[in-house]
Amino acid sequence: MDKSKEPIRLRKRILKTGNTSLYLDIYHNGKRSYEYLNLYLVPEKTRADKEKNKDTLRLADAVRAQRVVEFQNGRFGFDDGYKLDTNFLDYCRMMCEKRGQNPASRGNRGNWRGALRHLERYCRPDMTFRDVTPAFVRGFRDYLDKTAHVQDKRKKARTTEVHKTLSNGSKMSYFNKFRACINQAFEDGIIPKNPLRGVEGFKPEERERVYLTLDEVRAMVRAECKYPALRNAFLFSCLTGLRKSDIQKMTWSEVRQQGEFTRIVFRQKKTGGQEYIDINPQAVAFMGERGKPEDRVFPCFSYSSYYLMELKRWAVRAGITKDITFHSGRHTFAVMMLDLGADIYTVQKLLGHKEIHTTQIYAKMMDKKKQEAAMLIPPLLPGT
Repeated sequence: MDKSKEPIRLRKRILKTGNTSLYLDIYHNGKRSYEYLNLYLVPEKTRADKEKNKDTLRLADAVRAQRVVEFQNGRFGFDDGYKLDTNFLDYCRMMCEKRGQNPASRGNRGNWRGALRHLERYCRPDMTFRDVTPAFVRGFRDYLDKTAHVQDKRKKARTTEVHKTLSNGSKMSYFNKFRACINQAFEDGIIPKNPLRGVEGFKPEERERVYLTLDEVRAMVRAECKYPALRNAFLFSCLTGLRKSDIQKMTWSEVRQQGEFTRIVFRQKKTGGQEYIDINPQAVAFMGERGKPEDRVFPCFSYSSYYLMELKRWAVRAGITKDITFHSGRHTFAVMMLDLGADIYTVQKLLGHKEIHTTQIYAKMMDKKKQEAAMLIPPLLPGT
């Protein structure tokens, strides 16, 4: 058979990363479609790379041969290019394995496995993408919301412990992984329509943000702290709003003089955003003497459970009973700025928030209009 007339051909596409993506070029009844195999060839720098590429090519060719057989037997829907007979759980397992191998997602590997475990409980083993409908999506969401329970790994777990329902964070995480699988299947051309449309996921719960008042910050300044590095870093956070991760990695090359102001030019570790922040002279005092460009500004500060315990003891010595963490310094800065009259858009820039609604949470905490309204109530009780 002339290979140029074969309905299914294995093709390659070089990616920006340098890897080569393998996909099937499918031509039938005057229509062309593509099936991306999620298989990649790597640049051959070592013998191991060559062997790995050989195995990948063999696997890709085996998939192509399987598709040819399915096509010849009339069991593969090439007329529309979709692959609705693909086993749903097998695809989800592939996604779980793939995301688990991604260095950027390894910290989330446990959540992927948890989501897969619940999908395996909820779905039939022979389920295909033909069964993935909006009703199925809503059903799995309801399962996570009302039926799914926490897996107790202890062998002799009590019945009441086994049936502990999922936290809102787990529900949100597992459903997001489920959505990622379906969205990828839609991108891969397995399904013609995305059944997620119109189905809402779980929304994150709003947590209390513990912050210090100005008087409480002054009390912390006066109180004794066992670790000077912790004291300087925490008070620096209260006066700048920087996260502990950015304070830990800050070097003197990021600290520059901008006219009368000291400016910190850095990239946020959490979001990757490039920031330019002018800081208060009082914050500069906690940085100490300037070192070499590559030196860390807070060289002795490395946050740990010991520092967390000392932070809480330090707060108690200052007469503060709030359950504070290091992140309370960032909350303190945000509330302090709004309380002192800074507008919310400026505070958004100072905190490095990408979305204004994230900053609005602090405005909700310090709504002076509500405080003024509460004071409008005239005296009703004797002596008030």
